[in-house]
Amino acid sequence: MTTYQKRIEKLFTPADIVINGNRPWDITVHNCHLFRRLLAHGSLGLGESYMDGWWDCEKVDEFICRLLSKGIDRQVRTWEMAVAAITARLSNRQSQTRSFQVGTYHYDIGNDLYQRMLDSRMIYSCAYWREADTLEMAQEHKLDLVCRKLHLEPGQRLLDIGCGWGGMAQFAAERYGVEVVGVTVSQKQVKAARQRCAGLPVEIRFQDYRDLHEPFDRIVSIGMFEHVGYKNYRTYMTVTTCDPWLERYIFPNGMLPSAVQITSSIEGLFILEDWHNFGPDYDTTLMAWFRRFEDSWPDLSACYGERFYRMWRYYLLLCAGAFRARANQLWQIVLSKEGTRGKYLPVR
Repeated sequence: MTTYQKRIEKLFTPADIVINGNRPWDITVHNCHLFRRLLAHGSLGLGESYMDGWWDCEKVDEFICRLLSKGIDRQVRTWEMAVAAITARLSNRQSQTRSFQVGTYHYDIGNDLYQRMLDSRMIYSCAYWREADTLEMAQEHKLDLVCRKLHLEPGQRLLDIGCGWGGMAQFAAERYGVEVVGVTVSQKQVKAARQRCAGLPVEIRFQDYRDLHEPFDRIVSIGMFEHVGYKNYRTYMTVTTCDPWLERYIFPNGMLPSAVQITSSIEGLFILEDWHNFGPDYDTTLMAWFRRFEDSWPDLSACYGERFYRMWRYYLLLCAGAFRARANQLWQIVLSKEGTRGKYLPVR
């Protein structure tokens, strides 16, 4: 046994993870160089080595949950992680010149993948599982929850920032009689959203939110805020670092915001009416996506290949484990420009 393996085993002990153990959350090591790679590259090395087939685990989500619950990730600090943190503070990784990168790199990889993985409306954000037992029902409940929180009424004009494949715009127009303008940085989403919303009072634009200069009655943004970046929060309100593996392979230039960063950006601009945390629902949502992805893989494999399969599998299970450990949060926040008349009644 190498010194590197002994160090990793010692790190894993508080999380009750055994190397080459026989429980679902134990990892099976296929390459003995894994341990040195983990110590040198931290979470980036963990994800990349999984993509390379250096280790396997029956339940990657539970493995990740155990690591994060015991703070094992904070005990492995690498030079790459330090550079990433410094870069995030010194540069604007979410500048307007970079804003379309995530559209090309992530959302344009193929509508067939997302059609298989998501619900029929192709909602790529956390579902609301209260009183729902299917992904389809949970996503519809989430959309209705959002519309009720916004107090939508017929004739209003709604802006949907990061409109995805048009599911929210379609729902709001059909169910609440509003006119919708949706913006996205993905060409394939624009095409699909326009087809989905044909015949409705919905306009879908291939546009950065910073180029919007027109009035709206309501503004909604679902599952897009992590692409804004804390240096742009103030700009975002007037019109933290991401896991290095997720930032490199899944969401380029992504950043998870802190509560302090959000509240600082709205100070003097908006009144905070409601702050709703239902992060555990994202664990359930991600596992539903994972099962649909696994079931569809035989039909997708010829187009995407084995390395993509391991990358996407790891992405979904990594995120599920992080939300299960409560290391990541999911917030719905309601802001008003001058305060609602009377008392705002939170919607759940």
